[in-house]
Amino acid sequence: MPTTATAAKTSAHRRKSSSARHDDEAPIIPILARKVREVEAKAQRGKLGPTNRVKFQVIAFLVREERARVKSDGELGDAVRTELLKRLDGVATILAKTAARDTSLIQLLEADSATSPVAKRMRRDWLLESGADLPPDELIITDVAPVQATVVPAALAERQVVPIQIEARRESNPFLAPDLVLRAAAATPRRRLDSWELMGPLYKAFSSGAGGKAATMDLPPVPEFDRLSPKGLEIMPHQSRFLEAVRAGHRSFLLADEPGLGKTAESVLAASIAGAYPLLAVVPNVVKMNWAREVQRWTPQRRATVISGDGEEIDAFADIFIINYEILDRHLSWLGTLGLKGLVVDEAHFIKNLSSQRSQNVLALASRIREQVADPLLLALTGTPLINDVEDFDAIWRFLGWTTGQKPGPELMAKLDATGLTPADKAFYPEARDAVISMGIVRRKKKDVAADLPDKLIADLPVELDDEYGRSIRQAERELGQRLADRYRRIIQARGDRGLAPGEVDDDIIRMVAQNELDESKAAGTGGDNVFTMVRKIGQAKALLAADYAVQLHRSVGKVVFFAKHIDVMDAAEAHFAASGLKSVSIRGDQSTPARQDAIDAFNGDPTVGVAVCSLTAAGVGLNMQAASNVVLAELSWTAAEQTQAIDRVHRIGQDEPVTAWRIIAAHTIDTKIAELIDSKQSLAARALDGEAVDPLSSDSVQLSALMHLTRQALGVVD
Repeated sequence: MPTTATAAKTSAHRRKSSSARHDDEAPIIPILARKVREVEAKAQRGKLGPTNRVKFQVIAFLVREERARVKSDGELGDAVRTELLKRLDGVATILAKTAARDTSLIQLLEADSATSPVAKRMRRDWLLESGADLPPDELIITDVAPVQATVVPAALAERQVVPIQIEARRESNPFLAPDLVLRAAAATPRRRLDSWELMGPLYKAFSSGAGGKAATMDLPPVPEFDRLSPKGLEIMPHQSRFLEAVRAGHRSFLLADEPGLGKTAESVLAASIAGAYPLLAVVPNVVKMNWAREVQRWTPQRRATVISGDGEEIDAFADIFIINYEILDRHLSWLGTLGLKGLVVDEAHFIKNLSSQRSQNVLALASRIREQVADPLLLALTGTPLINDVEDFDAIWRFLGWTTGQKPGPELMAKLDATGLTPADKAFYPEARDAVISMGIVRRKKKDVAADLPDKLIADLPVELDDEYGRSIRQAERELGQRLADRYRRIIQARGDRGLAPGEVDDDIIRMVAQNELDESKAAGTGGDNVFTMVRKIGQAKALLAADYAVQLHRSVGKVVFFAKHIDVMDAAEAHFAASGLKSVSIRGDQSTPARQDAIDAFNGDPTVGVAVCSLTAAGVGLNMQAASNVVLAELSWTAAEQTQAIDRVHRIGQDEPVTAWRIIAAHTIDTKIAELIDSKQSLAARALDGEAVDPLSSDSVQLSALMHLTRQALGVVD
């Protein structure tokens, strides 16, 4: 950065005339005053992003520089000098108050802190705006060569694990196949915009709307035939258009469709089209199991493996590796050398904080993949790419390789250069926005593709209860099944087998054993381990996972209705919403009628209320919650009718969007069977009442059927 002496040499150029107006004596001051107010406003809404932190640096630097110039300028009168110093002190005071709000800014006030190329460009542009004539060495600013980061930082080296199965995969193929298309990057030619600071203008292009068009790249038309779906499945037209873009060769996308529009299925099929195997999917813990299920569903010829803990049970020869953010840090070393050809980041807003370890892990892996593969498949999936500020785009754009954080990447720079415009031109901003969108932003809302969607969709999200509490639930379930099986065996032994073939069971005896257990469970209430206490424990174990999913859903689609059966699950969810800064209302059985109506009115009418936490039994009927079109079912009901009634609080006349109900289901537990049984009861209603042609079904209750399932399972009989 030039010294204050350099600035003093150009002071005469900054003054446009000898007018007595103070702005003419120091034209940079009103610019600094405007910029510091912008930074202050951003800081009041949360911590500052990268661009505003640089802006903070440059303001502080120029305040010091201008103060030195004003003090040393002998042409200024005392009154003018005093007034100018007072105005500079005002700017400095706002900087100090902002730093007091976010103490990480204090280090940016140091005298030599504003020395990055981005800061130098920003300072230069502001001085030129003030009318200053700068020497040639300040007009041309070159970038510092980036330092290549390692995938595994030193702080995480000791935490690395390499599953033994991965060693077997390496030994079977010790040499990573080279990508013959990958070539050393040619020297980038100098472009017209190289000397401009462009990240701020790019963010401004989106924050201002710049043209108002939907942020979706041009997509190919729907193909005549669906060539991708496995037998019995069919992709929707909006999904097909995205996949045609992949078929055409596009490989990096910010897929920002609203939840419920099939982003997971699109990603799985995109990997198949691009041949991007092995593929890594980094996802929230709550959707890990669902990802594995979607791989099996849409690409049954491909193998997926879910990484848990230290990865002792993974399939090292799988095509798709699925891992949650929380454990990625210990698997970086082997993932960085596996030869990945694609990386999907689900709920990509999780990486928006560039200082977080999870963000650094993902960005390091993406960088390594780009080093190894010429055109990898990189997908950032999120219905909420922006949460606090338009600069939330930063990490996602870096992940996709569109920018470096300091400037656009070569492809985006070429697009911006082709506009023939600069940030000094008003027309630059809509053109810049379109250029970024064309890099691969795809954003569709439910209402945009309503014709593709069913009016009501129930989507299951299997979750893995892999902590000690989850393991105790599965153990209790096994013990209950064994107890039922032992009863069955005693009865069979007492009466004789009566000609049962090997492996055959007597369904009547199984039903009788299950019915006796059900009657005893109802009499015992919450005492001992029975089907009711187990389902309640499962609900408690899922509570925070379901609540966290509701928080992510709200950020994307707005209002959400959250249903649970038990008070403790509702309490845990409400505490999580409060800790996440999300305002909620509660609808419970112990409320007075006026209190309940107040909660409903607040949910439907108050834009600051994001979630309604509802009791399945108390709020399942008679309420209108159609301000939302998304429902989270944290616990399963015992009846199909109760589930339907809950969903129909939002799926009712006047609802103008398709409704999605998200059922959170504990994998590898009785929860999975209960969900299946509820669905079968729905089919029974469809057959009996609507005349639909479905298979005849048992009239047993869900509780009884669940206990019969546990008995058969313990006897080694598959339902």
